[in-house]
Amino acid sequence: MFSIEFKIRDYECDQQGIVNNAVYLNYLQHARHEYGLSTGLDWLELGKRGIDLVIRRAELDYFRPLKPGMMVKVTANPVRKGKFRLYFEQEILILPDEDVAVKALMTAACVTDGRPAAPPELDKWFGPPN
Repeated sequence: MFSIEFKIRDYECDQQGIVNNAVYLNYLQHARHEYGLSTGLDWLELGKRGIDLVIRRAELDYFRPLKPGMMVKVTANPVRKGKFRLYFEQEILILPDEDVAVKALMTAACVTDGRPAAPPELDKWFGPPN
């Protein structure tokens, strides 16, 4: 499972002093993009070739608020079910104890020129179809 760690910044918080709900999506996306780079794939380069991995559905369960200065670990675990069913199981964990702040299931789709596709790059990201 891929993970990345970083510190919560004050400008990501709302008037209540906690991370705004929409910002959690940015954290999750950042981990997915870093995962892609760690496999040698550049998301922007693939887009230029007409291959787009897009999120179709985002399911987030919030357990603990995040506040400025906290250290977090964001995970990205790619899961493939069949040729086209793609998911990222993700968590945002508060360090150092790895308390769960958010659990997320991101449903993805790969499209080429707007149509469902299964290019060879998917095997590198998600493994071969099962």
